[in-house]
Amino acid sequence: MKIDPRKPTGVVAVSSKVLAAATLLMLPAFALSGQALVAEKSARPADAKPQPSSERQQIRIEKRSPAYWRVTFDNPPFNIFGPETIPQMEKVVAEIETDPNLRVVVFDSAVPGFFLTHYNFTPPLADSTGLPAGRTGLHPLPDMLVRISKAPVVSIALIRGRATGVGSELALASDMRFASREKAILSQWEVGAGFVPGGGPMARLPRLMGRGRALEVLLGSDDINGDLAEEYGYVNRSFDDDKLDPFVDALATRISGFDRQAIADTKRLVDFASLPSDPEIGAGWDAFISSVQRPVAQKNIGRLMQMGLQTDPDVEARLGHFTGTLAEK
Repeated sequence: MKIDPRKPTGVVAVSSKVLAAATLLMLPAFALSGQALVAEKSARPADAKPQPSSERQQIRIEKRSPAYWRVTFDNPPFNIFGPETIPQMEKVVAEIETDPNLRVVVFDSAVPGFFLTHYNFTPPLADSTGLPAGRTGLHPLPDMLVRISKAPVVSIALIRGRATGVGSELALASDMRFASREKAILSQWEVGAGFVPGGGPMARLPRLMGRGRALEVLLGSDDINGDLAEEYGYVNRSFDDDKLDPFVDALATRISGFDRQAIADTKRLVDFASLPSDPEIGAGWDAFISSVQRPVAQKNIGRLMQMGLQTDPDVEARLGHFTGTLAEK
């Protein structure tokens, strides 16, 4: 879908909830004048028949016990999160909130090198404008992050590979974060591309690591490895890669055996003392919506897409480096 930036789109006349979703996809449409660039760079064989995104399961649940679930992101090659992911994630979050036996959920990845990455910039505009607001009244993405934080079960992010943008924001929304010392990379890359992060890291990071370090992460827009993430408080702990899974599994199994009501009550009181309010998260989303409309953001995303964002493994694996090349000299 192409959008002519010289003509009014009519989006300003719709509700703010639709505007939020619509604007998210305006950026690549303006910057790239359509989706041809991404299509041309795709490595898909000419005779391949891609499975419709609405049918491809990007998230799966493994119920290791009634009280302990693994939620695994499996959207190769980069675990990009897009509008097609949101309905699937909504179902997962609703199950987490309502299952009476669940006590612990661990988020992990089946895609080597990538925990969960940034939003998908290539789908048609209608794929996002058709999404309803979430239960909190926020756009579905920040809505689900808020609900994960407040769910009456313990959420743990097991980070092996890149957690950038949405991936970082999901990790921050989780109750605990554990990372591979060798393979984890966390980042909020958005400021480097000229816009504001939308999933709440401005509200969450200062509470975890203090104002100065939070600003370093957000404004530096660079990659943070597992050791530095632990030192800064971005994650609870980092482990040698071969020790990460055994530790997380043992902790999750241990907690899953405790009384559900005691877990929920304790978490609720900690949430009261530590979580940002929904309006704080909403303010970040509003700032994101305003910022992505600016010409500099449109230009920078276009430049990254030309470099290979979403298509080139090297660009996705070294996003901090490539974002740094956008800086004015």
